[in-house]
Amino acid sequence: MRLKNCHNFQDFRSLAKQRLPGPIFHYIDGAADDERTYRRNTEAYDDCDLIPNVLTGVESVDMSVEVMGQKLAMPIYCAPTALQRLFHYEGERAVARAARNHGTMFGVSSLATVTIEEISAITDSPKMFQFYFHKDRGLNDALLERARAASFDVLALTVDTITGGNRERDLRTGFTSPPSLNLQSLLSFATHPAWAWNFLTREKFDMPHLSGYVSEGTNVAVSVGEYFSTMLDQSMNWNDAEKLCAQWNGQFALKGIMSVEDAKRAVDIGCTGIMVSNHGGRQLDGSRSPFDQLAEICDAVGDQVDVICEGGIRRGTHILKALSLGAKACSGGRFYLYALAAAGEAGVDRALENLRTEIERDMKLMGVTSLDQLSRENLRFR
Repeated sequence: MRLKNCHNFQDFRSLAKQRLPGPIFHYIDGAADDERTYRRNTEAYDDCDLIPNVLTGVESVDMSVEVMGQKLAMPIYCAPTALQRLFHYEGERAVARAARNHGTMFGVSSLATVTIEEISAITDSPKMFQFYFHKDRGLNDALLERARAASFDVLALTVDTITGGNRERDLRTGFTSPPSLNLQSLLSFATHPAWAWNFLTREKFDMPHLSGYVSEGTNVAVSVGEYFSTMLDQSMNWNDAEKLCAQWNGQFALKGIMSVEDAKRAVDIGCTGIMVSNHGGRQLDGSRSPFDQLAEICDAVGDQVDVICEGGIRRGTHILKALSLGAKACSGGRFYLYALAAAGEAGVDRALENLRTEIERDMKLMGVTSLDQLSRENLRFR
């Protein structure tokens, strides 16, 4: 398969599977326990049908949205994800450029492999920094100040990784960051020589936001689950989140909200956005899908805070369904990570272009010229 033949999510996934060694592919592709929540994240959209209107004059449509003070040219952005230079040597640089090309936001992880300073130099499009709350308070302070100095627009505190999820695929493949060399992984790397050549000959793998504070993940190989369980502060509570929100004193979101009670508390501490998310099904298997929870959260706080639906998005129609329920925008990770692994910047650009084309076509087929015309009147649940 070639990039020109990648027309949808599954096409990019197939090409990524060809290009990546097994442990790396399954790190992107896998989830927690029996992966039921991961599957439900997408299946939830299938339980909801769209009802279109016709004869509405849809020659020109506007798919822009404003979320957390940022004007986006399309209603989906690239959620922050870790370790991107493991998937393609360009890593976050490629995603930043593609997001800029499409006028949408790019989220950069604390566990990124390119600095936020470099990302800021690459793009003047909206940027989000995903904050992991570490035990090391000096590291936390440094992350906050670097994000501020790099003129990031939104700070998002991840709140659903208080301990690592049980990612059994990673246990079976022996995936770690940086990759561990054993008989199984060496065979997989050897059968993917292009990936191995780039990993070994390009710049040394690093997580530069953590350098000087922790060695785990860069000089000491650990699984992501082990990193979450040992390096992040399990005592983190609402007081810590409120203090961080005040310190940032700008657009601030909590990433990983799933209950109405927590959504209301997010409003109380001053959040301007919440990401309804279960971390792509990679943490608590058996939890609800974001789309299943979206309506009651939007009903409770949608007029006080920007609600983003994150998880399971594979089609433009999924995005229109989420916005019809009250979300201001959507975000996702795997949809662009497979594309990044498949073809670097060109892959991410094509993935975003595919979604942009789908959204435009689906808006016309729905009979709407702007996204604020969507409502629950155009949805029916089975």
